[in-house]
Amino acid sequence: AQGPRVRQFEDAIAARLDANAAIAVSSCTTGLHLSLIGAGVGAGDDVIVPSLSFIATANAVRYCGANPVFADVDPTSQNVTADTIQAVMTTKTRAVILVHQVGMPADIDALGAVCKEAGAVLIEDAACAMGSTYKGREIGGHSDFVVFSFHPRKVLTTGEGGLLTCRDPQIGSRLRTLRQHAMSLSDVDRHTSQSYVFEQYPELGYNYRMTDIQAAIGLVQLGKLDAMVTRRRELAAAYRAKLADLDGLQLPDDPAFGTTNYQSFCIKLLDGGQQRRNAILQHLADRQIGAKRGIMACHLEAAYRDFPHGPLPETERWSQASLTLPLFHTMTEEEMDTVVVTVREAMSLF
Repeated sequence: AQGPRVRQFEDAIAARLDANAAIAVSSCTTGLHLSLIGAGVGAGDDVIVPSLSFIATANAVRYCGANPVFADVDPTSQNVTADTIQAVMTTKTRAVILVHQVGMPADIDALGAVCKEAGAVLIEDAACAMGSTYKGREIGGHSDFVVFSFHPRKVLTTGEGGLLTCRDPQIGSRLRTLRQHAMSLSDVDRHTSQSYVFEQYPELGYNYRMTDIQAAIGLVQLGKLDAMVTRRRELAAAYRAKLADLDGLQLPDDPAFGTTNYQSFCIKLLDGGQQRRNAILQHLADRQIGAKRGIMACHLEAAYRDFPHGPLPETERWSQASLTLPLFHTMTEEEMDTVVVTVREAMSLF
């Protein structure tokens, strides 16, 4: 289960990200849940999240009995901003979860300043952002809590799994315990002890552990991360060059304050909405090109229809008019040209 390879993986990540503590977990979702617990979020609290995110971001808030409050996003980056979170802050706001969408860094300092003024904890959902940077440093050490995913679609994968970084060593120690049923002794300590030892369970805990097998994969992946990110950025630059003259498309690019790992290459149609986007996706699928819709909007899903929210115009535009093109670090120029030609064809037809 959770053994010495996990600790080795945690230490390697913490050193790379200049983080006080790295805690490996079973998924980014469980890492978000633990981070919210570490932030003191409980029943009745408000937590601001983007609706434009995989549903796990909002779900983790509900696991704590708290209320997800949806904020709109920037029309260029897909990320929440200081203005969009200020617009929905309440006297009950205990935390804010920013999401570095598809690896695009959000403005951490601007969001952190708003949180500090409001007495709220900033949590970074960096599920897609391993290898992205903010103001010259890799994302992972800027905030009280930063959470990563190692799902198969991520740049660095362990098959499934996640990891959170935590600034406060006391809180980090507690979260390490909570991820293993709140057990007072780890499995490693119990099984390597030369005498009989009995663990205790002082509070409610969870089975959020990463296995040593996953961590061993992660260590190998970590050694390849720089090369993979470099290649993804080269591919993204090639996509921009090949699609730059195509009217009606918004293409992703780095913000002034950071660099993205291009976990995905997400484009937005400037003319037309969901019906046109879906027709283009089907045209690509018919030609064996695995493009996907862009990021979902949680507030449009049945699980969140009863949650009140204000207007979210940019969120809805992104969810209805965006799609992600194939991008993987072993992609060839021929494969990219096939995608580009087919996108051009689809844009002219629909």
